[in-house]
Amino acid sequence: MNKDEISFAVFFMVWAEFKGWEVPACHIRACEFLEHRGENAVFQAFRGFAKSTLIAVYNAWRYWKDPTYRILHQGDQDPTAYKTSRDTKAVLLRHPLTKGIDPNQIRGDVKFWWVPGADDERNPSMQAAGILSNITSSRADEVQNDDVEVPKNIGSPEMREKLRYRLGDQVHCAVPGAKRLFIGTPHTHDSIYDEEIRKGADVLKIPMFRHEKRIAAGGGQRHKVEFEPDMAFAGIGEFTRRLTPGNDYRYENGHVVFARTPDIDVDFYAGSEWPERFTTAEMLKRRRDTRTVNEWDSQYQLHSKPITEMRLDPDKMRAYEVEPEIKRVNGTVVMTLGKVRIVGMACRWDPSSGKVNSDVSAFAIVLQDASGRRYWHRSVRLSGEVAVFNDDASKIIGGQVLQICDLVREFSIPRVTVETNGIGVFAPTVLKAALKQQKLHCGVGEEPQATNKQKRILESFEGPLNSGMLWAHISVLDGPTYDQMKDFDPSKNDQPDDYIDAGAGAIIETPERIRAEHAQDADASMGEWRPNSGEFEVEVEF
Repeated sequence: MNKDEISFAVFFMVWAEFKGWEVPACHIRACEFLEHRGENAVFQAFRGFAKSTLIAVYNAWRYWKDPTYRILHQGDQDPTAYKTSRDTKAVLLRHPLTKGIDPNQIRGDVKFWWVPGADDERNPSMQAAGILSNITSSRADEVQNDDVEVPKNIGSPEMREKLRYRLGDQVHCAVPGAKRLFIGTPHTHDSIYDEEIRKGADVLKIPMFRHEKRIAAGGGQRHKVEFEPDMAFAGIGEFTRRLTPGNDYRYENGHVVFARTPDIDVDFYAGSEWPERFTTAEMLKRRRDTRTVNEWDSQYQLHSKPITEMRLDPDKMRAYEVEPEIKRVNGTVVMTLGKVRIVGMACRWDPSSGKVNSDVSAFAIVLQDASGRRYWHRSVRLSGEVAVFNDDASKIIGGQVLQICDLVREFSIPRVTVETNGIGVFAPTVLKAALKQQKLHCGVGEEPQATNKQKRILESFEGPLNSGMLWAHISVLDGPTYDQMKDFDPSKNDQPDDYIDAGAGAIIETPERIRAEHAQDADASMGEWRPNSGEFEVEVEF
């Protein structure tokens, strides 16, 4: 058979037979995708799929078909990339269709090497390097990114930006018409794989299970599940428990019926891509060795989530886009937000100088209705100096305080609390002067922060978030606040958290409220058990 007629799938199967491997159907799907994909492609598969092994065989097939082909292979670091480089060379030397190659004819070391027939002395057949290594002068017909997104290089927005900058170098190394491939599993909500997919890349995603359903704790005993489960797990890490049909639940007429309402989230799965290797016992073992649900979801089901535990999930906030209105009703001035009446407002300013490399000067507005729901209505960045004065310093003509005045005027803000640490020590005085100059009636409070910031943020957010009592305007969700919440790690002291810090201050200023009807529904038979001094009438003469 002419080598031009041998597909990668056939080449791989010959190698698998030589190695004594059992080949699952999902590997054949991957082979066909790797051969027929377009110039830009994303190949994602669950942990344990043998993605890198597959890529090494693919590279050998490419060199066998065309010895002038040049591949730039990058991993998260140099040693990781070298593993695939060595594996590719080993396949070339041992594959039944390529074993005639003399090892002495392959020139170079693990970083750079040339196959027999390569005609570019400047650029090797295989160049292997970590994603942070210098590849500026390289040229390639194919660029491969094999698990370049890992926890240690995507832990913050700045680190993810650095990764993207390095990936940008590849664009200039690739010759016109070159192929570019991203291989791996996501490790963050802001994943490079999602970005490439949005840009139109060809995609093959193979999660461990084709069907999945998560049942939230406390939701009752009967739930619609559109597939009959093969596996069911409750909990994560050392607390993982396998649920068995007949004992813990039964499946009937498209529904799962629990023996008792679960007090922890339960995951149901069906349609394993590799059931012979990843048995129920194996998956139970892996789940018990996985630290967080996010890590499990990202590494086995390919959901783009940070693998650490997410303490502040912005997706728990309900989005809205209406603006508050102030109107007179029955002789009383009221503020409404859609159909609800707003009874409270808290505003927090965490000042910063607005200079390069300084913290963000963040301003947060939180509304509250009579039921106690909070509405995070604005989370904005104030720019420039705190205040800009005219030449004789008699008038404020610009700066952050005038931006606050505009917000006070727009939303009829009754009071602003200023965090007085650092530059905030003098900010309240300047803000009062600006409000007076603008003829605005708004109080200014001062509050130094001596408590641990991470603890304060958690205490402010977790209750409203987990109880469903925190809503957010779309302007808040569409801005940098969303990413700061996703990335927030209470174990880190140095992280971008200015917006959520200001939001936390405003949330905690709003009191807990119980609607009057709840008090009326209380059991009157209990009586008042606390002592009092009785009731008295007092006449006062003036």
